[in-house]
Amino acid sequence: MSPLVQLAAEGAENPLIPPIPELVIGLIAFVIVFGFLAWKLLPNINKVLEQRREAIEGGIEKAEAAQTEAQSVLEQYKAQLAEARHEAARLRQEAQEQGAELIAEMRAEGQRQREEIIAAGHTQIEADRKAASASLRQDVGKLATELAGKLVGESLEDHARQSRVIDRFLDDLDEKAEATR
Repeated sequence: MSPLVQLAAEGAENPLIPPIPELVIGLIAFVIVFGFLAWKLLPNINKVLEQRREAIEGGIEKAEAAQTEAQSVLEQYKAQLAEARHEAARLRQEAQEQGAELIAEMRAEGQRQREEIIAAGHTQIEADRKAASASLRQDVGKLATELAGKLVGESLEDHARQSRVIDRFLDDLDEKAEATR
């Protein structure tokens, strides 16, 4: 016979099932240890878990608050950026207007200076023409007097007479010149 069969035949106890007194003592010890752990350790565990839960919820709330604040800062930044762009565009437009105004002023000043130069030139030309005309009148008068003196055969050195003759001759020339125009 095999040993197992022999043990079963003898009515021996099952080795997997402990004796009842040991089972009761083990169960009482387990309840005491479990009760002690539940009484002492469970509040600490609950307290730590509650702290973690609060920290996580607080972290989430802080993250949401930070995200909300970041969003408001971003909106403010975008508004400031838009305002700065608007201001830059306004300043650019203002500078262009000032540049155009300055160019117009410079053109007007150039035109005024050109007209002054032209007027001064005309005045100078007129003065030079009058001076040349007077000088030419004297030269023509002298030449005419000398020629008349040679033709007449007498000297026409008398200034009063010479001036009258020259003036009459030149007046006749001026009248002829105006008639031909």
